[in-house]
Amino acid sequence: MFAIIDIETCAGKYEFKKGRITEICILLHDGLQVTEKYTTLINPECNITPFFASLTGITNEMVAHAPKFHEVAQKIWEMTEGRIFVAHNVGFDYNFIRDEFASLGAKFKRETLCTVRLSRKLIPGKLSYSLGTLCESIGIENEARHRAEGDAVATAKLFDFLIQMKGMHPQYKNQGVEDLMTRRIDKMKQYILDKLPEECGVYYFLNKREEIIYIGKSTNAYSRALSHFNNKEYKSKKMLNDLYGADFVSTGSELIALLLEAEEIKKHKPIYNRMRKAELFTHSIDWFINDDGIINFKIVEQENSENALCSFNNYSSAREKLEQWIEDFSLCMSHTGLASADAVCFNHQLKKCNGICAGTEEIDEYNKRAQNILNDFIYKKTNFALIEKGRTDEERSVILIENGKYTGYGYITENDSFGSLEELKGLIKKAPYYPDADLLIKAWLKKNKVKTIAFPETIKKNIY
Repeated sequence: MFAIIDIETCAGKYEFKKGRITEICILLHDGLQVTEKYTTLINPECNITPFFASLTGITNEMVAHAPKFHEVAQKIWEMTEGRIFVAHNVGFDYNFIRDEFASLGAKFKRETLCTVRLSRKLIPGKLSYSLGTLCESIGIENEARHRAEGDAVATAKLFDFLIQMKGMHPQYKNQGVEDLMTRRIDKMKQYILDKLPEECGVYYFLNKREEIIYIGKSTNAYSRALSHFNNKEYKSKKMLNDLYGADFVSTGSELIALLLEAEEIKKHKPIYNRMRKAELFTHSIDWFINDDGIINFKIVEQENSENALCSFNNYSSAREKLEQWIEDFSLCMSHTGLASADAVCFNHQLKKCNGICAGTEEIDEYNKRAQNILNDFIYKKTNFALIEKGRTDEERSVILIENGKYTGYGYITENDSFGSLEELKGLIKKAPYYPDADLLIKAWLKKNKVKTIAFPETIKKNIY
């Protein structure tokens, strides 16, 4: 798609008033990354003046046995054919190469893109737009200045930076880059889709430094990735602009994909994920039955929790959830820790509490409503396994709940022999525990029919 080029020249006054080429580097760029490199010294068939020898480090001795331009002309022609000619101050490099081909009787004509002009548009206000000064100002290193390969590599890095700027500032227009982002996204789209199968699992989007910038789950990773490319929101476009690679982990089970996605987001904290990044849970809502047999709820600090129903990242979130329960299930504030347990709550005066705190409501009636909450947040069994489909027809996935908490998951086949909790734990990949994992599992059980096996029940015969 692009040929990023830099040349070095001498100042001889033989066939060309402005000297001739002494070195060339061509980097082919597909809109995502550099895919091919060609660099060579060139015998200019003229003297290299001391000034240019000092500037570039290229001496007459170094080029004495180098190929002449006509000997590398076909390679240069083929590498640039059908591609946009990109250079820093493109007129300089382009005119030299065009004139060299003209001396051979060939008409060299390519579409050009100048990174100096584009830089002035996209990053205005710089004191200098020379390659060295500009790159240094935006953190691009050049370990070989005034040599073709060093300057070409620096130009390629600048080009990548400007592609990203072009995506963030679509109001700028420049010859040769009108469809730059469209071409790049199309190329990258195919590259990403080729890496993601039509399978259930967790997919990862990577930036140019192979850092994870987004994690998602889907029953069909290919289709889900496709939806990202069709999303017109600014944030999605910005993510696609940073996207350079993808990875995928097959899970077979959609529930495992949910659990793995949540775990990985907490671990890597990708910049484009908004949900499930928090790994610190400070408060929980506990439940207990008081001396009168009434189901009570209360907000406690996580470290003091003894019988948690759900956990939160802050007190405000826990309070919001508890107040929602009070509203939805006509709970009493005196039995939710928000009012004195020895007094009639204010909600009873507003006729929002049915009077359990005033002795005018039967305990069984109140507990029925409170039990509806427990049913949503408590596992029916303490130690059990969820059996779901695996990654192949011969495999099953197992999600283990131990002591009322999610422990981890694994995969088994008919050849795996076990008959107890301890034996099954040997086949399970232990997961770091986060309370929201249990919320995911409980919500899944509420909406889906899942085969479960409680311990100490014999397992193997019940799985297949």
